[in-house]
Amino acid sequence: MYAFAAYLLWGFLPLYFLALAPTGAFEIVAWRIILSLVFCALLLTVTRTWPKLIAILRNRRLVGWTIVAGALIYVNWQTYLIGTLTGHVVETSLGYFINPIVTVLLGVVVLRERLRITQWIAIAIAAAAVLVIVIGYGAFPWIALTLAFSFGFYGLVKKQIGPSVDAISGLTLESLWLAPVAAVQLIVIAAAGGLSMGQGSTLHTVLLLLAGVVTAVPLLLFAAGARRAPLTLMGMLQFIAPILQFIIGVWLLGEPMSLERWIGFALVWVALILLTVDSVVAARRARTSSRADDGVSDVAELT
Repeated sequence: MYAFAAYLLWGFLPLYFLALAPTGAFEIVAWRIILSLVFCALLLTVTRTWPKLIAILRNRRLVGWTIVAGALIYVNWQTYLIGTLTGHVVETSLGYFINPIVTVLLGVVVLRERLRITQWIAIAIAAAAVLVIVIGYGAFPWIALTLAFSFGFYGLVKKQIGPSVDAISGLTLESLWLAPVAAVQLIVIAAAGGLSMGQGSTLHTVLLLLAGVVTAVPLLLFAAGARRAPLTLMGMLQFIAPILQFIIGVWLLGEPMSLERWIGFALVWVALILLTVDSVVAARRARTSSRADDGVSDVAELT
């Protein structure tokens, strides 16, 4: 339920960001960073976990990885906002559909993992899908691929960090490293045309002030779910967000879907079905093998 709630909230994010109009993508991201930092500082105080954060700061390796994670999530947030606010919600959904395939590909290239034949087929189908979209739609899906690869590398960095950095401390540090960037963005925006914070209706101001909460809560729910749910279940739940974004883009916002785009998306969905089925089968085989190996101890416990 924690993971389901996280992906559900992420799925409806386009509607939240569109409700912040006329605030632009760069200002939203800047407020998102600063207000996330404030919200996380409050959480650290309430949960009395400042000592955990201080311990992380004493570890140069972990600090370095959190800086890299901050840079990657900045690219992801900024690209997502630009896509959402310029009428490319469908393409942002494509990015998160492709993300699991990119994650598998990074496992091969970076971690030197060996893939099963089904996984190779899924990657080939996804590559064909991108090619169909590029040729048929006449435009390179840079938003989708930037989202997929930035979040894929972000997940890779999180894997390197492991359990050494908890969710609250991680988001706090990532926001802390990005705070100077956010401050510069706000200064430039203020000098160029003025900030929108407090200039619109009360509702608009309140929604903008909630940017930190909207950013942090799904991440914390996701972390709570990831600690409790099997990896195969998390793999299937992750499709909730892009499915909702796709529905919002096509049927609520009326973004165009040419035949080539439908074909491209269909190929991506076929690849994802292959990956999901392969993941479930592999997990079942692993559990069966584990039970066979531990058969004696299981019997001993029952008797």
